[in-house]
Amino acid sequence: MCGLRVWLAVMLFAGGGALRAEPDGADIDWRYRIAAGDTLITLTEAWLAPPHGWRELQKLNRVPDPLRLKPGSTLRMPVAWLKREAAVAEAVFVKGDVRRQRNAAGGADEALATGATLQSGDRIRTGAQASASLRFADGSRLLVPPDSEVTLEQLLVLGRDAIPAVRLNLNQGGADNRVVPNAQHAPLYELRTPHVNLGVRGTEFRVQAAGAQSRMQVLSGAVHADGLGPNVAGGQGLLAEGKARSVALLLPAPDLASLPRTAERLPLRLGWAASPAGAVAWRAQLYARGDFERLLLDARVAEPVAAWPEARELPDGDYTLRLRAIDARGQEGAAADADIHLQARPEPPFIQAPAEGAVSYSGGMALAWTRNTAAPGVRLQVARDAGFKDLALQPSPIAAAGYEARLPDGVYHWRIAAVEANGHAGPFGDPQRFELKPPPPAPPPAEPEVSGDQLKLRWRADEGVVRYELEWARTAAFDGADVQRFATDKPEVALPKPSPGQYFLRARAFNAAGAPSPWGQAQMIEQPYPRWIWLLPLVLLPLL
Repeated sequence: MCGLRVWLAVMLFAGGGALRAEPDGADIDWRYRIAAGDTLITLTEAWLAPPHGWRELQKLNRVPDPLRLKPGSTLRMPVAWLKREAAVAEAVFVKGDVRRQRNAAGGADEALATGATLQSGDRIRTGAQASASLRFADGSRLLVPPDSEVTLEQLLVLGRDAIPAVRLNLNQGGADNRVVPNAQHAPLYELRTPHVNLGVRGTEFRVQAAGAQSRMQVLSGAVHADGLGPNVAGGQGLLAEGKARSVALLLPAPDLASLPRTAERLPLRLGWAASPAGAVAWRAQLYARGDFERLLLDARVAEPVAAWPEARELPDGDYTLRLRAIDARGQEGAAADADIHLQARPEPPFIQAPAEGAVSYSGGMALAWTRNTAAPGVRLQVARDAGFKDLALQPSPIAAAGYEARLPDGVYHWRIAAVEANGHAGPFGDPQRFELKPPPPAPPPAEPEVSGDQLKLRWRADEGVVRYELEWARTAAFDGADVQRFATDKPEVALPKPSPGQYFLRARAFNAAGAPSPWGQAQMIEQPYPRWIWLLPLVLLPLL
């Protein structure tokens, strides 16, 4: 393998024997604890592969009598002498575009599904916001984050007790590893990158490979790097770049005390304090609550905030945010975890009227909105303060697209939320302000002025959005020839007043890169018929 070759071995002990870092395990000794009735001959038959025999085992361990072994003592068995059988790994979790290519090069390329088994030679590639978690024969786990490629070069079990022997190649991206220790024997687990080869047993560590660098962070255990004097301990990271190797302390966990524990907005946006000192970026990951094998969203951000438009695909519920600070060397530090409750649905209706800051002289204000087709009820709050502590109005859920707020003169703030048929209410949308003033003196008579030829719609503005697109249709399925599409760079649009009837609309947003969000939930609006239509039968009756 080209580039810097560094062998790392966790300095743990199993039955008194330490793992020595040697290529392909040529001189790695496994320590077997002798049980009553064991002989060198029976152990050779159970454990060793030809041509190795009991005489070699006797010479290596200096055993005087091959038939009389002391129970409880240990016997050295070189790993290279052990019997080998093929093993498999299981995909315990798969999200998004994850591909599996059989035999790495030239084999069939197919989508990887949860529950699938993988074998030696399989290559795994994860796309954007895609991830996969694998479980090996001994319970060790591998998490492959987004935009990564890992080859399962070797999956074996050794000897009678099926000691796992795993060798992986990280071609690009990252790999989070949790290797299960065992007091009786040490599993063999190797992970290779273009710059660093890692040999471990019983530890938790992360690896990233990008460009001319490979990084490794040890979360637990102690790791020895070939060519370095001291061990790389838990809480330290190794950077390999060309022939240079350096070890430094990892940053401590960020402070998540200021992080809100409930998220009510989509797209999901989570912010935290800019900590710890020395952080130049952060790695934010969203998991199913408490399950760190189910990686759902991943982001590397330069500011202490993560925004995920992809969160629209996630149902409301409980999640865990895992956050790590990144230092100037690119090393990801210790993680801080916080449980997050997502409660963003049903999405609030779009506000239709009045305009922000509107003034009325009639002693009341007509409030109007669209209706969420999945939650047609509306919860309304009108308050005298922007914090909605001093409520002036809070009627029962409204089964209509508007409400006449009759209140004393003053400044008010109002907001609405959608309510499902079972009474469950979603989060409130952005508040709006209006003012009621006493009417001015009556003006002199004037000619009537028609200004109601437009239909105006407004909705909440989201950070990072540069363009909005609306669809307008006669059906909730948005099909047929009458579907119309409108674009605007502001969170509002003025449309020609439609003819009387029922209409449906929905919106989506685009970022600066031109990537669209999923369509929001459909909203319904009814344009009433003019009152004179209902009087038409009375006008025609004398003519019959």
